[in-house]
Amino acid sequence: MSDLRKINIDGQVIEVEGAMTLIQACEIAGIEIPRFCYHERLSIAGNCRMCLVEVVGGPPKPTASCAMQVKDLRPGKDGEPPLVKTNSPMVKKAREGVMEFLLINHPLDCPICDQGGECDLQDQAMAYGVDFSRFREPKRATEDLNLGPLVETHMTRCISCTRCVRFTTEVAGIHQMGQTGRGEDAEITSYLGETLSSNMQGNIIDLCPVGALVSKPYSFTARPWELSKTESIDVMDALGSNIRVDTKGRDVMRILPRNHDGVNEEWINDKTRFVFDGLRRQRLDTPYIREHGKLRKADWPEALAAAAAAMQGKKIAGLVGDLAPVEAAFALKQLIEGQGGHVECRTDGAQLPAGKRGAYVGTATIADIDHADKILLIGTNPRAEAPVLNSRIRRSWSRGADVILVGDAVDLTYDYEHMGTDRAALAHLADLDMTSLADKNCLVIVGQGALTGDDGAAVLATVQGIVAKSNAKLLILHTAASRVGAMDVGAVTEGGMTAALDGADVVFNMGADEIEVPAGPFVIYQGSHGDRGAHRADIILPAAAYTEENGVFVNTESRPQLALRASFPPGQAKENWAILRALSAEIGSVLPFDSLAALRRTLIAAHPHLGQIDVVAENEAASLDEGTLGSGNFSSAVKDFYLSNPIARASTLMAELSANAKMRVTDKIAAE
Repeated sequence: MSDLRKINIDGQVIEVEGAMTLIQACEIAGIEIPRFCYHERLSIAGNCRMCLVEVVGGPPKPTASCAMQVKDLRPGKDGEPPLVKTNSPMVKKAREGVMEFLLINHPLDCPICDQGGECDLQDQAMAYGVDFSRFREPKRATEDLNLGPLVETHMTRCISCTRCVRFTTEVAGIHQMGQTGRGEDAEITSYLGETLSSNMQGNIIDLCPVGALVSKPYSFTARPWELSKTESIDVMDALGSNIRVDTKGRDVMRILPRNHDGVNEEWINDKTRFVFDGLRRQRLDTPYIREHGKLRKADWPEALAAAAAAMQGKKIAGLVGDLAPVEAAFALKQLIEGQGGHVECRTDGAQLPAGKRGAYVGTATIADIDHADKILLIGTNPRAEAPVLNSRIRRSWSRGADVILVGDAVDLTYDYEHMGTDRAALAHLADLDMTSLADKNCLVIVGQGALTGDDGAAVLATVQGIVAKSNAKLLILHTAASRVGAMDVGAVTEGGMTAALDGADVVFNMGADEIEVPAGPFVIYQGSHGDRGAHRADIILPAAAYTEENGVFVNTESRPQLALRASFPPGQAKENWAILRALSAEIGSVLPFDSLAALRRTLIAAHPHLGQIDVVAENEAASLDEGTLGSGNFSSAVKDFYLSNPIARASTLMAELSANAKMRVTDKIAAE
């Protein structure tokens, strides 16, 4: 039952939940309260005292609005709602005093601080501070920390808000930061000088309200007012995290998260945030044709003519890579099938059933994790496959949810019951009596590691049996950003990759860099980076990366989202759909669209749900024929989190992070 209470804030009476804090009630009333330590997704610390308000009838001193709940306020003497003042002389004087104390030891680094222009301390000193200080003592200085290659520290600027400590402990699930000392000796530090070992650590850069924690790769490269800001979607995993891409000229300077409560809240993982240097390296910027075993540069007319000649009258297989937008997958399917060929997007061999959305996507949303009582993980390591989703599972666990794992016993940052690593453990689980779970919120999350074996269909059928018995919801955790969208448009071949490539004379590879195309077929590669696919190619058609073209991506819960172009492709590289449209004209089988808008009209006419941007369609549970479970262990589909796609493999920073991660898991010598 809701506990609604009336409260009077600056003469405005509103009704809110009694459990709300005063700072939340003020936000509902449209009144801004300054804060440094308070963050709605972290626990309450109440130590910066910037959010002070006056509670009339309460103690004769200001109250920290982040730590006082509405239900703790006393009504007026005649029973009227409690009165809170946010702009009284008491509040103004208190805020000026707090700001004066915060600036006692804060250095005047603003001209050379990377946080300049987007610093909470700057903004609030202007709004709530005074233009003088009574302190003439020398400012305190502290040593900077080494937190690794991502986060640069300037600890003299730290105001001890402890946001970084609370984030790393509560959300990222690592216990490497804390505060030591008291009074003027208090400082934030890492225990034993450790570098941070989380793949979510970059978020503390956004959380820091001053310039104590800033981005090392972005350091001294641009000021915020120089950047063009574009809202887009991340493709480093299948979660579909909402991001903002900041560009300066043609270069991507940084990537920041955008808030979306249903997907990534306001977090992104480190690969998403720091992979942008891979967008500049090893780029394909001109067409190539292989002659006498060597690739030579060509122009577009020559490359398209050569590709059309190679495809004419041949048996063709089309492969959809992990980073392709829905429009490109749809155009490739129309082009290849128009020539009598087959298209396949399940390049990792996942046994996902075509046409049954409830089976290859599931019936759950990401937000269902928040309300789950029991979470069953099968063949997945969400910490590597979708770190932001893993932090959501951790939060659910911290609130009391039970987590059960069938698969490799890895560190997920939270406790779980390990049922086993192999298919026998899954079969045992399927045989258990689950009638007691029927009235609980149960969620089953299946990773691609469970579905890529020869018995993947039988594993999925067994999982569906568990889902039906426990009245649970099912979430298929994909690892490829393009997979659900390509499945939606039917870019699949019965029999999977083997059937698609069987007897093919020509393979049109659109960004599938995670597989080896077998020797024999003529390979046309369309992609953005000189990775595995380009090395095997006979013709290379340079394409745009995900920040360089508009596109729709459907995330792992089947939510279509719009990625917008932030910059332009380098050199002669073109957008994916435009290359396919030009090639179709060269072949003589022209695709029925001349613009992205026309392509989208055709796409949405064939698949209407893809036009419902940011809407998760309700998928009915699909039943599959029971197969025979094989034997062997489940393992995660992602072996190296930092090097999982061609953009990441082109990034020097991702290579360094991957090497550091490998060093951490090596056996320690006796002295350690």
